[in-house]
Amino acid sequence: MASLRAGHEAARHRKPAARAETPANAPPATKAFDFSELPSFRQLSMHRAAADMIGLENPFFQPHEGVASATTVIDGVQHDNFASYNYLGLNGHPEVNAAAVTALETYGTSASASRVVAGERPVHRELEARLAALHGVEDAVVMVSGHATNVTTIGHLLGASDLIVTDALVHNSISEGARLSHAARMNFPHGDLDALEHLLSKHRHKFDRVLIAVEGIYSMDGDFPDLPRLIRIKQMFDAWLLVDEAHSVGVLGSRGCGIAEHFGIDPTGVEMWMGTLSKTFSSCGGYIAGSKALCDYLRATAPGFVFSVGLSPPLAAAALASLDVMAREPDRLRQLTRNGHRFLERAKTAGLDTGPSAGFSVIPVIVGDSIGAATLCNRLLKRGINVLPIVFPAVAEKSARIRFFITSEHTAEQIDRAVDATAEELAAMKMKSARFSDLVKSAPSSDQAP
Repeated sequence: MASLRAGHEAARHRKPAARAETPANAPPATKAFDFSELPSFRQLSMHRAAADMIGLENPFFQPHEGVASATTVIDGVQHDNFASYNYLGLNGHPEVNAAAVTALETYGTSASASRVVAGERPVHRELEARLAALHGVEDAVVMVSGHATNVTTIGHLLGASDLIVTDALVHNSISEGARLSHAARMNFPHGDLDALEHLLSKHRHKFDRVLIAVEGIYSMDGDFPDLPRLIRIKQMFDAWLLVDEAHSVGVLGSRGCGIAEHFGIDPTGVEMWMGTLSKTFSSCGGYIAGSKALCDYLRATAPGFVFSVGLSPPLAAAALASLDVMAREPDRLRQLTRNGHRFLERAKTAGLDTGPSAGFSVIPVIVGDSIGAATLCNRLLKRGINVLPIVFPAVAEKSARIRFFITSEHTAEQIDRAVDATAEELAAMKMKSARFSDLVKSAPSSDQAP
């Protein structure tokens, strides 16, 4: 006890440690920027407050248990799942899983650095060769993100003296690539190739290079362009053509080779075929397929390739195995087509607005306002059907919709059940619907928002 008292006494008389002096020229202490002050965040808060006023639950970010397939488990309950890109049912396929595990054991989880810096694994070039063969062109280059593939490719190849002409409904990744490039950009109305031809006849002579960008199947509407005519137009005006096949490869064509096979045309007439690995090929990443010169140039200079880590080897192996299964089991493609056509025909019979969808992998049901689309999704979830809304600003407010992704694994019973439930719930909603814009006007200000 005496030693403890002595210690306390010594501590009482000990001088406090000197505090570090603030340099005289140091800037005054400030708080980090409050991002809730951004006007766009305030607008988001108003939308959330409007939804809270009517008790509308957030339909996004539901936690799922297990593999994303034709069914999914949410909160321990199995639902019919129409919110998955698993078009040919290859996600979770035993052969695909086994290929990923073998690559994991051989190469680990990561390529560890850019392929330029760390070298590449054989699985990378094997995948690129298979993708090139699928599209019927000389080469392909694989990148770690589908979105970044369009951004870095378009942003890198075009410049301020060039023009990018896009269908009005192209994916955000194409728009962001165009913005990055600093090229002039013009849109033509969705699917209106007469307007595209008129636009080019009026403006082509003002620019050095011109890129036309379209999708193989449009991710919001589920339709596809007249590719033979697009090729004639691009030849007429000495333009490049990029076709984003994210939703059409593995879906269109008897072997799943995409829109070129669907139309029976020579794929070398298109400068750039873009695709993703996250849909049909049950992996992650994106690619550009085309001439060897194009792909060699992108490997050496495209920022999104040179300065980004290489694709994870297990993901590359999963995509390769998916290509193998697709080639060996063509009935998966035929079943997908049957399922898509069944859904579309029944939806039209039920009086649902499916827009211009051709009834393959993507079929929207247009509701007409964002809050209605979200409400419909929540109603369907309670009936055991998982499907998500597409709302403003992803689409125009009057075009807000729920979007069904069809797979080869869906049964006829699941399709019929989904269509019938959607028609019933939509009819019930019309009795007491409220426009989202009206709710926003009556919502509390962002300062009062929870």
